[in-house]
Amino acid sequence: MEDLRIAPDPTAAPHAPPTVRHLRQALLWPVRLMRPAGDAADARHTPWQQLRAMGAGSPWQEVVDEYTGDASRFHERHYNEFVSFLPYVQRFLYGEGRSAGRADHDGDSPMRVFRRHDIAALRVVARAGDAPLTLQVVHIDLYFFYDVDVVILNVEVGADELSLPQAQEQLYRFGRAYPAGWGPDGSALHCMHSVEWLDAQGRALACSDAQQRDAFLSHVAEHRAPRVASHWAHVMQPLVADHSGEPGTLRYRQIEYYRMPVMAYLAVDDPRRLARADFVRLGLVTGAGEGEGALPYAEQHVSDFEQRYCYDRFWSEGGAAPHTRYLCNGHALIVVGDAQSDFFCCRDRGVLAQFRHQHFMLFLIAHFQKASLLMFSAQLVEALQRLHIHDVQSVKRFKRAIRASFERFLRFTHRYWFHEISEQAHVRALSHLCARHLDTDTLYAEVKERIADMNTYLEADSLRRQANTVVRLTVVTLFGLIGTITTGFLGMNLLAEADAPLWRKLVWFVVVGVLTSWLTFYTLIKSQRLSDFIDALSDKRLTWRGKFAALARVWRAGAD
Repeated sequence: MEDLRIAPDPTAAPHAPPTVRHLRQALLWPVRLMRPAGDAADARHTPWQQLRAMGAGSPWQEVVDEYTGDASRFHERHYNEFVSFLPYVQRFLYGEGRSAGRADHDGDSPMRVFRRHDIAALRVVARAGDAPLTLQVVHIDLYFFYDVDVVILNVEVGADELSLPQAQEQLYRFGRAYPAGWGPDGSALHCMHSVEWLDAQGRALACSDAQQRDAFLSHVAEHRAPRVASHWAHVMQPLVADHSGEPGTLRYRQIEYYRMPVMAYLAVDDPRRLARADFVRLGLVTGAGEGEGALPYAEQHVSDFEQRYCYDRFWSEGGAAPHTRYLCNGHALIVVGDAQSDFFCCRDRGVLAQFRHQHFMLFLIAHFQKASLLMFSAQLVEALQRLHIHDVQSVKRFKRAIRASFERFLRFTHRYWFHEISEQAHVRALSHLCARHLDTDTLYAEVKERIADMNTYLEADSLRRQANTVVRLTVVTLFGLIGTITTGFLGMNLLAEADAPLWRKLVWFVVVGVLTSWLTFYTLIKSQRLSDFIDALSDKRLTWRGKFAALARVWRAGAD
């Protein structure tokens, strides 16, 4: 990637940080959907079909997107988003061959989107004693993916006229599935002191319970799994946490770190007034600093911050949106620009439109790929945990699970795994920057190797079983050959019953058939030991005493 980074001029940054005229924050929370074990009917339907079937009983309604809905909803920003991606990415994001007149589009698009409209605003208190801050909820969506047990929650909120510390605390504290711990005074660490979802009338629909320490401790002690905070549990309903006691067929588990990946758009008065420490805190999402200009970490730790985390192609005096800087650490994608720039603030053609469309999609793709790979890895571990090597049915279930994982991974590779998503320079550069920090290539290679090792083991085990079967059949054929040649020599019959009555022939037929069957099955039972005897018999290094000892072991108890 071309290095176009230009460090901000430190002499242009006065002491007072600029005001954030507009903030957009978008959270992505990938979770793993758990397959129903007992209900075969639910297992035959995709999760979004189950959610759709709930009808009025669910707050989520499927989104008829701008590409298949009313043409009046299709804007230029949607067109710009579409043409930004390469054709195979377009098929992943938007499907292929869909039409508004078709009743069922489930087979067309690998991605399905559901949205809830009952939550209109968000009221947060960052620290105890702070004034409440109310943000607009732009939308809350669920993204489902065909053939992959991953669902991604997307929450986008916005606010105007914030101080820089307020914006930094919002990015740092909002978007944690549960508190990281509690301080000596019992207050939750690193998360919002309180969170409330509000409806259009300003009534609280759900509140956070991060301060209830005992509830989180007891849940982890009992389930060995974290407890999702109540306000996030409310948003996910009717999807419920798998380890919770709530009933529900759509259940999910945490798959990544408890901090949700975050995107942010900050339109500030003059980006050049931001100090280097401000950019570091925004890029690494560390929250507001205690002192002015203080770095969140040691200087040597962030000495290469601009080279590792900044994309400064547009950090210059010229261009449609001068002094625009992108910050990316994999977990976060932040864009900072000038609130006085019309192009930076334009929601139809400018940077804000790109942030909500092209940049959101590349961030979604990167985190979907990472979550899917982690999900495949977790499924392999669970299959091994359920394996009991001496239980035949357990072994069969293990083989089916591994083969199914191998098949799904192949489909994931050909449908969802790609490195280049766009030929537009800034979209491609941000995509590479995000993937590099997430290290998805290394994770993909590791998961691929693990699944291939499992599949190789199953193939080797199958070949071993076939070889054992061939050996046993060879032993039976060898010993059966002795009796066949002996009794069939020159066509002689041991018993001359050709002219005997029919009933006597039938009796002899049954007797000989039973004896032959018993002898065959007995030879099969002893075939492993008989095979060892044949090997000993053909071994010229063994004496006759050793060969007879091998024959004796055929009937010796505990010889195996």
